Amino acid sequence: MNKRASGILMHISSLPGAYGIGTFGKAAFDFVDFLKETKQTYWQILPLTTTSFGDSPYQSFSAIAGNTHFIDLELLVADGYLQEDDLIGVDFGANPEAVDYAQLFQVKRPLLEKAVKAFLATEAGVKQLIAFEAEASWLNDFAEFMSLKEHFQNKALQEWDDRAVVKREKAALTHYRQLLVDTINYHKVCQYFFYQQWLALKAYANANGIEIIGDMPIYVSADSVEVWTKPDLFKVDADKNPLFIAGVPADGFSEDGQLWGNPIYHWPAHEASNFAWWIYRIQESFKLYDKLRIDHFKGFSDFWEIPGGDTTARNGHWESAPGLALFAAVREALGELPIIAENLGYIDEKAEQLLASTDFPGMKILEFGLFDTTSQSSDLPHHYDYNCVVYTGTHDNEVVNGWYANLSKEQVAFVNDYLHKGADESITQAMLRTIFATVSNTAILCMQDLLDKGADSRMNMPNTVGGNWQWRMLEGDITEEHKAYLTHLTELYGRANR
Repeated sequence: MNKRASGILMHISSLPGAYGIGTFGKAAFDFVDFLKETKQTYWQILPLTTTSFGDSPYQSFSAIAGNTHFIDLELLVADGYLQEDDLIGVDFGANPEAVDYAQLFQVKRPLLEKAVKAFLATEAGVKQLIAFEAEASWLNDFAEFMSLKEHFQNKALQEWDDRAVVKREKAALTHYRQLLVDTINYHKVCQYFFYQQWLALKAYANANGIEIIGDMPIYVSADSVEVWTKPDLFKVDADKNPLFIAGVPADGFSEDGQLWGNPIYHWPAHEASNFAWWIYRIQESFKLYDKLRIDHFKGFSDFWEIPGGDTTARNGHWESAPGLALFAAVREALGELPIIAENLGYIDEKAEQLLASTDFPGMKILEFGLFDTTSQSSDLPHHYDYNCVVYTGTHDNEVVNGWYANLSKEQVAFVNDYLHKGADESITQAMLRTIFATVSNTAILCMQDLLDKGADSRMNMPNTVGGNWQWRMLEGDITEEHKAYLTHLTELYGRANR
C-alpha cells in the first residue's frame, strides 16, 4: 500500500436489495462498478465469518467459515437450485434500511435447505462438494460443530447436554456423525455456495482493478469450532469454559472498559507449534481478501486479561503476548503480506515498537484527532506519515454527522478552523476532503459519510449488544452528484486508480 489510493468501507450486509440483507448478488457487482467509475482502489469490508450472539461479525462460530446470510438467492435461482416462485411472499424484514437478523434466521434457512437438496440431487453437485471438501480442511469440523449446536437447541458449546461430545470422545463423535449426516451435509453445501459466490465477486472486483481489504478479528468466540477442536490453544478448563476472557480497560466507549468475552489464547501452546494455527488462519484469510486488516493489533504485544465469569472489564490486568515472534514466523512461512494493523485506542510504547518492527501501516481516525482542541493528537493530519491508512471514522465510530452534532461549541469552532470548512461545504465534505488531502498513502471513507447520512446510520456502538450491525444503503442512494464529488476528490489529491 505504498501508492496514493483510496477506497470505501462498507460491509456486504449494508448493500441494498430485496432479501433483508446485502448479498453477493447484483447489488455487489454494481457496487464494484461504482468503485471503478469513481476511480477507487479498495473496497473494505468487515469479517465475512458467521455471526452469533449480538449479530457481530467479530463474534463468530468459526474463524474461517463464511456467513451464509450473504448467499444470494437470485444466484441460486439462476443456478437452478431454487425457483423464482420460492422467493415470492417471503418476509425478509419490513425496513429496507435495517437488517432484521431474527427474521432472517427464520426465513432464509428453509430456502437454503431446498437449494442444498436440489444441489445434492445432481451428479455435478456431488462432485463439486467432494472437490470443495478436499481443499477446505476446516470444513468437516465446522459442519459437525454447527450440526451439534443445532441438535442441542443452539446452545453454546459449553452448555451442550452431552459432555462426551463436548470433550470430543471418539464414540460420541461417531454416533453424532451418523445421526446428523443430513445437517452436516447442509452446512457443507452452504459453505460451498458461500465460497463460490464470494470468489466470483472478488474475481470481478479484481478484474476491474478493485482490491478487497478484509478484516480478521484477533480473537475467536468461546462458542466456536476452534475452542471445541483445539482447546489447548486457549485458556479454558476441561469443559472448555474460559478461565480468562478478553477485553480492554476503561476507554472512551466505556468507564468500565470493554468486556468482549472471548477466551484468551494460551500463547505457550502457539509458540510450541511455531504459530502453526496463526499461519494457517492468515493463509486462509488471503484466499478471501487481497489485503488484511487485523483487529486489535495491540493484543499481540500485550493483552487485557479478565477473570472468566466477570461481568465487567474492571478486574483485568495486562499480560505479555509473543509480539514480533509471531509475525516473524508468519513472514517466514508466507512471505511479505499486505497487512493493516488496527492500532486504535490505548497504544503504549511496546505496541508502537511492535508495529514499527513489522512495518505494517497503522490506522488514523480523523474524528479522534479533532476531539483535541490543543492540536496535539497523533490522529491529526499534521502528525501523519505515508505508511498509514486514514479514515474519518470506522464501523465503531459515529458517522460524521452524528459525531459533529455532539461536539461542544469550542470543538465545533476548532473543527471548522482546522478543516478550513467552507460556508457552502457540509461537514461530511470537509472531513472527506481533509483525509484525501493527507500524506497518507491510503484514505478510506465510510459509505454513510459520502451519502451524508445521519446519526441513525451508525454501524456499531462498542460494548453494547443489540441494535448494531444493521444499517443498509437504499437503492438509488448513490446519485450522479455523489459519483462526481468522489471522483473529483480522488483525482484532485492524486489517488485515482488508473
